[in-house]
Amino acid sequence: METHEGSVANGHASEGDGTGWVTDSAHKAWDRTRGAVSEIKRAAAIEERVNRHPYGSIAAAIGVGYVLGGGIFTSLTSRIVTLGLRIGIRLAVLPMLKDEISGLADALTGEGEGETKGRRPGKGAKSSEK
Repeated sequence: METHEGSVANGHASEGDGTGWVTDSAHKAWDRTRGAVSEIKRAAAIEERVNRHPYGSIAAAIGVGYVLGGGIFTSLTSRIVTLGLRIGIRLAVLPMLKDEISGLADALTGEGEGETKGRRPGKGAKSSEK
């Protein structure tokens, strides 16, 4: 194994080899990126949102990481979506169907139109004949 006498131990090249412009442009790009990120943080008020809703922020970060990590087109995602649709249908559609069916039953039996229309006097109704 040969060692180069001009090489620095940490892997940085010496100033005289012409690579100084690369490190300068990298530092400038890093500074611009850091400035852009701080601008976005300030514009979106991320720190305030995280302080107000820490669990929601963690959930959002997990969701963004899942999407960016390629988790959209997996079997786990299809199972989660299927379960969400089933729960949504049960919570939204079934109560509407129940209301519609009870309204239809009321219309068929004549309840809700008149006090005694279509009903015979029973235990709760007072009879006018004595």
